[in-house]
Amino acid sequence: MGGMAAQIPIKGDPRANESALAKVRADKQREAGDGHDGTWVAHPGLVALAREAFDSVVQADNQLDRLREDVEVSAEDLLQVPEGTRTEEGLRLNIRVGIRYLEAWMRGVGCVPLYHLMEDAATAEISRTQIWQWLHHGATLEDGRPVDRGLVQHTIDEEMDVIAGEVGAERFAAGRYTEAAELFSSLCFSEELAEFLTLGAYEILKTD
Repeated sequence: MGGMAAQIPIKGDPRANESALAKVRADKQREAGDGHDGTWVAHPGLVALAREAFDSVVQADNQLDRLREDVEVSAEDLLQVPEGTRTEEGLRLNIRVGIRYLEAWMRGVGCVPLYHLMEDAATAEISRTQIWQWLHHGATLEDGRPVDRGLVQHTIDEEMDVIAGEVGAERFAAGRYTEAAELFSSLCFSEELAEFLTLGAYEILKTD
């Protein structure tokens, strides 16, 4: 079974929509070529595209005969530290996605379209865990600034204004954004990495 394509159809922007569809198409063609028997998508509007990609490759009920013996993965491969840069925009996106997802989750919505992607708890987990790791391992951004508590809190404060602008003042005031930001901050700044970010959110809901 392949993974979920997080892209969703984009209304009102044909170019962005075609770019999203192209990413889903390429992802599903890769999965079918790698030997998957099926896949899933984040939006029903993408089912036909995914089916077309698989039907063009899979001619039987399954691909059990495709063992991919050409792929060899060692323990060293699995333990290899990823390479890349840490950017301010990456930090800001982690914060916005984490807070907006937590806010929706506390309102009973578990699957949330954010920035043309369908996000679930796994994305918010990645967002807060990455910031926690940066803080606890003394990471720096690509411009040399250390990712410390002061920078993260200042950025959270700024991104709350961005979120308010994105959702509108009325919706922001009626939502649970302040609670979500406080929970997100506590998860990032905690001494120990919390097992699940939703555990703290459950405690908040129990007081309602």
